[in-house]
Amino acid sequence: MPGSTSPTYIPWCGPAAGTTAPCLRDERRALTYAELEQEVAAFGDQLRVTGVGDGDVVAVMLPNSIELLVAILATWRIGAAATPVNPVFTAREAAYQIADSGAKVLVGMPVEGAGLPTIGRAEMRRNAASPSPALPIEPSRLALLVYTSGSTGAPKGVMLDHSNLEAMATQMARHFALTADDHALLVLPLFHVNSLCVTFLAPMAVGAQVTVLERFAPRSFVEALNAYAPTYFSGVPTIFAHLAALPDDIRIDADRLRFAVCGAAPATPELLARCEQRFGLSIVEGYGLTEATCASACNPVDGVRKPGTVGPALDGQRIRIVDDEGRDVPTGERGEIVISGPTLMRGYLARPDETVATIHDGWLHTGDVGVLDEDGYLRIVDRIKDMIIRGGENLYPKEIEGFLATHPAVLESAVVGRPDESLGEVPVAQVVLLPGSGVTADDLLAHCRQGLTKIKVPVTIDIVDALPRNAVGKVDKPAMRRALMALV
Repeated sequence: MPGSTSPTYIPWCGPAAGTTAPCLRDERRALTYAELEQEVAAFGDQLRVTGVGDGDVVAVMLPNSIELLVAILATWRIGAAATPVNPVFTAREAAYQIADSGAKVLVGMPVEGAGLPTIGRAEMRRNAASPSPALPIEPSRLALLVYTSGSTGAPKGVMLDHSNLEAMATQMARHFALTADDHALLVLPLFHVNSLCVTFLAPMAVGAQVTVLERFAPRSFVEALNAYAPTYFSGVPTIFAHLAALPDDIRIDADRLRFAVCGAAPATPELLARCEQRFGLSIVEGYGLTEATCASACNPVDGVRKPGTVGPALDGQRIRIVDDEGRDVPTGERGEIVISGPTLMRGYLARPDETVATIHDGWLHTGDVGVLDEDGYLRIVDRIKDMIIRGGENLYPKEIEGFLATHPAVLESAVVGRPDESLGEVPVAQVVLLPGSGVTADDLLAHCRQGLTKIKVPVTIDIVDALPRNAVGKVDKPAMRRALMALV
C-alpha cells in the first residue's frame, strides 16, 4: 500500500519484491526483483545529485526498455513525478511537453531547445554502494503527467497520483485474476497509460514478470510470443489487424496464453473474432481514458463476454449514461458516458477551467456516446465529436465502420464527415483490405447499400494501405478531417 515502509520501489508491489524472482526483461537483458530494486535505488540517487527533489518532475524520453521503467520508478522513489515523452517526437513537440510539465531533468536523448540537464541512457547508474532510503510515498503525491494526443487542441498534461495508479493496477489485477505465475508481454508504447498500467503496474502488483518489446512488428511479435510464452498481452486494434493479415503459415503457440486485451480504440467484433479463430486467442475488449488512469470497463476473461461491448464497469468504478442535462437515460438508450471512482485524474495541469469542464460533481464526462444494457455491459456508439450531421440527421461513424467490417475482405475502416454545401456533412470512408482480396470500392459501396439506409452509405470509399494514426495508435480522424477541409 502507498506509504508502507517496505523496501519495494512500487508501494503496492507484490510478494516477489526484493527477491530473486524473475521480474523485468527486454530484448537486451533481464532483471530479478532484487536487481531491479538495486538499479532503481542507484538511479534515484543519481537524480538527486542532478538536483531533482521532492515534488519535481522528470521527463523520460526513451524507447520501450528496462531503462525507461527504471527511470520512472526512480522518480517515484525520491518523491518526484515522471512525464513519459514519445521518443519519436520532433524537437518542437518534445520541447512543448517538457516546458509545459515543468520538468527539471530529461532522461534519454537530448532535445534541442529544452534547456535541461540531460542524462543519457548509457549514463544511467545501475549500482550504488549504499543507496539512500526511499521516501515514503503518500497516496496523494503526483506520480505521472501523461499527455493527451492533442486531437482536440494543444496536448494537456493529465495529473495522476499514486492512489490513482494503485487503484488502477489492483483493479486490473483482480479483473484478470493475475498471480505471480503470470507473464505479461509489453509491446504498446510506455508513454501511454494502457501499457504502463495493464502490462506493467498490474503484473508488478502481484509479483509477476514482464517482458518489454521496443516496438511492434507483426512477424517479430509472433516470434516473441512463441519465444517468451507470456500468459497475456495488451494490444490496440491495429495490432490485431496486422496479426489477422499475416500469411496462413504464421502460427502462434498459445498454450500458455490465457488471454489478450484490446483497448485504446474501438475494434469491430469481426476483427476480434477473426483473430480468435485464426490464432486460438481469447480476446477481451476494454474501454477507458487517460483521464481515468486507463480502463473503466472490460469484458471478463472468465465469464460472459459480449462481442460488440467493452464489458461492465471494473470493480470500484461506476459508469452512467446521461443526457445533455446530466440525467440518467433509460437502459438501452444512447447518451454520454460518465465515469466515477478512485481512478479519476487530479485534473489537467495548469488548466483549471478545462478540468472543471470535464469533471462535474465527481463524474468524468468522456465525450463518448454509449449504451448500457440490462446487465451493465457498455457498448460504445461513437465519439460525440466524431458524429456526422447530414441534413439534420445524426450519423455515427462507428455504425458505418461496423457494417463495413462485415464484408469478408475488410480489415479496417475509418469514416469521417466531409463538409457539404447543401447537407452540411456527408460520410466518407477509408478502408484497408485483407491482402490479395481484389475487392473494389464499388463492391464495398454495393455492400453498404445492402445493409445501411441511404444517408449512412459513404459518398466515397478510398481503399488505402493503412489508416492514419496518432502517436498512441488511434485512428487520427482529426487529421482525416483536416485533409478533407483542405480540399473544400
